[in-house]
This record gives sequence, structure tokens and C-alpha cells, in this order.
Amino acid sequence: MKRRWRFWFVLSVLLLTGNSPGWAQNKRPNIVMILADDIGHEDIGVNGNTQVKTPVIDRFAAEGLRFTNFYLTTSSCSPSRCSMISGRYPHNTGAAELHTTLPESIAIFPELLKEAGYFTGQAGKWHMGPAPRRGFDVIYDKGPTMGDGGEDMWVPLLQERPKDKPFFLWLASLDAHRPWGPNSFSGTHTPESVQVPPFLADEMPTKTDLARYYDEISRFDSFIGKVEAELDRQGVLENTLILVLSDNGRPFPRSKTRLIDSGIKSPLIVKWPEGITKVGSISGSMLSSIDLAPTFLELAGLTPPDSFQGKSFMALLENPGLPFRNFVFAEHNWHDHEAHARMVRTKNYLYIKNNRPGFSNPGPADSNASEAFADLKRVRDEGSLNPAQADVFSAPRAAEEFYLVEEDEYQLLNRATLGDSTGMLDYLRDVLEKWSQETDDTVPNDLTEDWYNKETGKPLDIERTRGEMPGGPDALSTTNKGPF
Repeated sequence: MKRRWRFWFVLSVLLLTGNSPGWAQNKRPNIVMILADDIGHEDIGVNGNTQVKTPVIDRFAAEGLRFTNFYLTTSSCSPSRCSMISGRYPHNTGAAELHTTLPESIAIFPELLKEAGYFTGQAGKWHMGPAPRRGFDVIYDKGPTMGDGGEDMWVPLLQERPKDKPFFLWLASLDAHRPWGPNSFSGTHTPESVQVPPFLADEMPTKTDLARYYDEISRFDSFIGKVEAELDRQGVLENTLILVLSDNGRPFPRSKTRLIDSGIKSPLIVKWPEGITKVGSISGSMLSSIDLAPTFLELAGLTPPDSFQGKSFMALLENPGLPFRNFVFAEHNWHDHEAHARMVRTKNYLYIKNNRPGFSNPGPADSNASEAFADLKRVRDEGSLNPAQADVFSAPRAAEEFYLVEEDEYQLLNRATLGDSTGMLDYLRDVLEKWSQETDDTVPNDLTEDWYNKETGKPLDIERTRGEMPGGPDALSTTNKGPF
């Protein structure tokens, strides 16, 4: 019954738009989505990082369009990817926690592209469970095949595609997820040149950790260049839209798993020679990662299903200055440790409600086993932490966080504790509550507990069991999208 519904949905859209599955390829763009693993918005050159070497991405921005306000729905790998592929918030996917899988009942955009005549291929990191595999003609996600950084099959997939169809490719790296190196890019960046943000320790082990992280970003960047070269060799580069983005923030303390910008903000660079005329433009319009799915379908001439909670931003490709969202929302659920936090952000303000304030949030297990975290622990034990560094260990945490982002780049000053004369704190409380109600979010009492030691990053000697997933009885079926 489910398959029959999808068939009639696609057929009706094609008939309504006056098109058919036999559209000529040049009337529908090819789409290549290149997804990094654990690369923060601040960690590419064109976004202001003068230390990291990302020449291909930087050139894409000059030849295409760069978005400066693109946000993820969670700072956690698999829930973020499930959110992108379904166009839904994590608690509306049934896969809100790390390592949980997307249910069969959730519609995904690659399947709709496939049924509309696109060749759909995936290469690299998967991390979404078995159900979404139905959306792809070809998948290369096996470790030895996809290579150390997850990119080895990107170009071969492009070479073996059928040449009589438009195509969508989901190219997902393992870069820059820990562990790092050694590889041919090791040593590309020197620790001595690294500048450390105020919430990390300005020590040589941390600088070395960051330098090795930057090496992996450069490797990711180089493979993007190889994909572009192959598209050009095949003569399809002009009509191919290429997007470069990440699934969550950098794998360091006070970044990944956080709902501040260092965790939830992603780079988004779009290159499309035939479709973007205002090259080198910068769009400050606010976007959410749930907006990708409806955008891809509109590019293909399809109408997104009501189940998608995002909205197409295709108009911004032609006119980057158009206003789009007033709000973006994000959530943090279990990722190695028990958690439940929700966020709403405007261009200038960020509000977080922490429903597990008794627990610290230094970061995920791999980050807690890092040299950067070890340096912070040494500084802590010496009694020398600055307030930004101390936040990594803070327990209990603030139940509410409120930041004036335009004056606070790293979100260090929590204004929720100071009082607010602007009325924005109360306003955003109400907006977040409305979003939670409209999308059927919940705060379960029986959440998944810690599986790892926060001090060492090592597994706890416990029986691993899942608690209750957030989301009420209508969470998986609701078509409500929340405030926009």
C-alpha cells in the first residue's frame, strides 16, 4: 500500500506540472550533496578561519553562493542525517538519538527523486539505518571500499552512473571525525600556527589536536575538487548543483552536541554555474537543514509532501537577499550521555531550554578522550579555568540560556541570569513552547542514561539500554511545521 501511494504521488505531481519521467536531463539539474562529518561553520577559510586550508570550498563560494545562517536540527551525527533526508525535526523522525534508525514509515526525498526518474547514489558514511536505503540505486558505505576518509568511491560512483538520467548523489565523508591520521594530509597544518578559541586551553597538545583536525578538513576539501573535475570531464558541471555542508560542529569540548553556534551552525556553500547568476554572493537568510529536502524536490520539478516540515529555499539561489525564516529550531537528545535540550534562534538572539540541567555537557565520548579535553582537565585541576573553559565542566547547568549573538560570538554571556528589558527572552520562551506543542515534542522521564564516562570518554561497565524516545503519539505522523 505504501509503495502504491508513493507511485501515485509522484505520478500526480508530474501530471500537474506538465512533465513526465522522460524529461530531458538539461531541464532538470543534477544535484550533488557533499556532507562533511564534524566540521564546524567556523572551520573553513571563506568563513573567516585564516589557519585552515580549504582552497576548493573557498573557490566554490567565489563562484557560487555562500549562506552565513544555515543551522542544523541537532549537533549529533545520525539524527542530523535522518533529519536532512526526511525534512523533519529529530523528534518527528523516530530517530532522535545517536545510533537510532529511521523508520520505514518516514518519507525520504531521494526515493521521490528516484521514482521521478533520477539516478540516486550514495558513497561514504551512512549512519541512518536500513530503511532509507530504498531511496538509492547504488550505495557504497562499506569501510574498505569507501576508504579512510570515506571519499574513495565518490568519483567512481559518478563515473558509473547511467548517462541518460539526471542524478542525485549523497556524498558523505568520514572526515573530519576522530580519529585522525596518519595519512597523506598529515602535517598540512602546523600546531604553532593554530589559534585556540577561548573555551579551549592554549596549550601545545590542544594546538596539535586542532592542527590534525584541520588536516582532515583539507583532505575533505581535496576530494570535493576531484568530484568537480570529474563533473567537468563528463560535460555536466554547468547543470549540476553542488552543495557543501556538515552534519554537526567540530569534535571538541563546547562544540559537538551543543546547541550554541559552535555545535549547531554549519557551513553551506552552493555552486551551480547554470542556476546561480549572482556569483560570489552571500546570503544572510536563515535556513534550517530540514529545508534541504523540499528544495531538492522543487529543483526537480516536484511538489514536496506535507510530511516535510521544511520549506524550499530555491528562490534564494536567484535572489540571495530575500528574507526566509524568522526562526530555526534545534534539539539535543542522547549522544553518549543523557540529555534533553531545545533551542530557538533568530538572527540576533539564541534561547536554550535545558531539561536536564543537573548534568554537565563537556561533549561526546570521542572528544572527552581527546588531548584538547585532557588539557582542559589539567587547567581545571590547577584551578586556572577561565569562565568559558569552566562552562565545559559546569554542573548543574543553567536551565535556561539566552544570548545576544551579534555581541557575543562564542555565546559566553548567559543573559537569562541578568534579566531582560527587551522582552525577547519571554518572547522566545513562548515561541519555543509553541514549536514543542505544534510538533508534539515531549520530555520523557525515562531517557537513555549515560553509556560513557564523561571524565575519560571510556565506556561504562553497564548494561546498555534505551530509554524512551522524545516525541508524543502524533510526532511521527504530524504535518505541523511549527513557527516559521
